[in-house]
Amino acid sequence: MYIRFLHFKNVWLFLFVLVSGTILGQDLHYSQFYNSPMNVNPALTGAFNGDHRFTVSHRDQWRFVPVPWTTFSGAYDRNFMPGNETTKTFYGLGANVNYDRQGDSRLSLLNLTINGAMHRSLNANNIISLGAGVGFATRGFDTGSLRWDKQWNGDVFDTNLPSQEAFQNTERIFFVETSLGLAYLYQKSDRTNLQLGVGANHIIEPKTSFTSLGDIKLPRRFSLTGTGNFRLAEKLDLQLHVLHQIQDKYNETVFGGLGKLYLNQNPGRELQMHLGLGYRTSGSFIPTLAFQVNNIYAGFNLDIDRTGFNKALNTSRGAYEIHLRYIIKNVKPFRFKNCPIL
Repeated sequence: MYIRFLHFKNVWLFLFVLVSGTILGQDLHYSQFYNSPMNVNPALTGAFNGDHRFTVSHRDQWRFVPVPWTTFSGAYDRNFMPGNETTKTFYGLGANVNYDRQGDSRLSLLNLTINGAMHRSLNANNIISLGAGVGFATRGFDTGSLRWDKQWNGDVFDTNLPSQEAFQNTERIFFVETSLGLAYLYQKSDRTNLQLGVGANHIIEPKTSFTSLGDIKLPRRFSLTGTGNFRLAEKLDLQLHVLHQIQDKYNETVFGGLGKLYLNQNPGRELQMHLGLGYRTSGSFIPTLAFQVNNIYAGFNLDIDRTGFNKALNTSRGAYEIHLRYIIKNVKPFRFKNCPIL
């Protein structure tokens, strides 16, 4: 979609175009991707130590421009193990919703997907997972706050004049979302494990054009992930994580590490503090702080950007993220075992 307009609040957006040369559409993305697993790979649905998992995520970036990008995500997933204690297969089922809004035009995305996964224990230490997701999405924008070249009467913008743009579908489109994923887990103990995965979103590449001038499709997004947790001492773990994503011309890697300090390990009063640093290859440093109290987790990070866009504006302000997670562990009859995950 090419929008031709000139408005005072969009001067910064125009500068961004001059700096970057082109704007490539891409999916929402979190620096703490490991705290929004179903957005990365449907095979991670239900892959946690517990029975029910609730997660909420929020990302806010470029508010200083001011054409901010704001993202909210909410997810619920659970796992269940049919049969008796000798069962080697268990399943995950979950729902994931995302809302994303960008700029003066309030370009927004709302999607809802249902994910399912099958997890198979190969032996006491190795699990392989296969997952899939399906859902719907809608994208739209508001033309009321925009000004178009055809509305310039020589002196001012006259909003009563038609824009003469070839929009259709009343500036809103609907399309189907599909995803597939594969994951592998090696677990030596509850605090030493390694998880690898590959996921693909927009399998059917849905049409997402607002106009009748072209057949524009949403390109597939491929995600490669790796997350390892290693026990270093009685009260200290090290988490290493990496995400590489490819979507058409978009190609980016996020990697980093967290030190996990176990401040209290007494049952019912467990307390952890996580402190770490990450890096995004587009030019962002990502300091991260998190706390976990029993089954409640809260994580916060900043994206300190030194991209070409930020250098042109002489600022390092980028984004912040907040992630919340709550896990419920049911008390089971003796014959059942907890899911052998993380």
